[in-house]
Amino acid sequence: MTTALPDITEIAPDVYDITVKEAPDARWRVFLFDGETPTLVDAGFEDTVDVVASAAEELGITPARIVITHGDGDHVGGLAGLVDRFDLESWVPEGVEVDIEPDHRFGDGDRVGPFTAVSVPGHAQGHHSLVDGDRGIAVIGDALFGSDARGLPSGYYVLPTAHYSADLGRADEELSNLLEYDFDVGLVYHGSSVTENASEKIAAFVDFAGKR
Repeated sequence: MTTALPDITEIAPDVYDITVKEAPDARWRVFLFDGETPTLVDAGFEDTVDVVASAAEELGITPARIVITHGDGDHVGGLAGLVDRFDLESWVPEGVEVDIEPDHRFGDGDRVGPFTAVSVPGHAQGHHSLVDGDRGIAVIGDALFGSDARGLPSGYYVLPTAHYSADLGRADEELSNLLEYDFDVGLVYHGSSVTENASEKIAAFVDFAGKR
């Protein structure tokens, strides 16, 4: 049975996981961070703008900013529509092509509102994760999937699929860029997010036994 959309989960205090589209074995989402400047992270598809808008209305939150992690269609397809709908301030990584001229470009180490941008390329050109150190939350993006996306128990991470990745080997190696950051919650777009000890689990994944 398909869940009525938007399907909204408060995955951490004032942080909302919004399902914008579903398939029998998958779902696609955006994240909404409430606060002084309510912020959407990623834009969903071109045809899910109304779903995101309905979720914001249901929550009573008016987004003011949108930040993009990378340029895959399920992350940027709705960008132009959402910017137009909410008059959003837009932030897009350097080197990522989108259908609008963003207000701001950013790169590794830059501050984007409450986030620090962390370059984690490999899955896609210009891919960045976003770490909110004050909240102890990171939007991992597609640098990792939730383990249940590949048929394993939830609560851990796996690499994204090679089928949808530009360079899976590089995606694996570049995960070490996240190790200097500490966060309890790590949000992903495919599979279940990790809501406890997320950075520790990434460290264990990266610094595996026998690695040289």
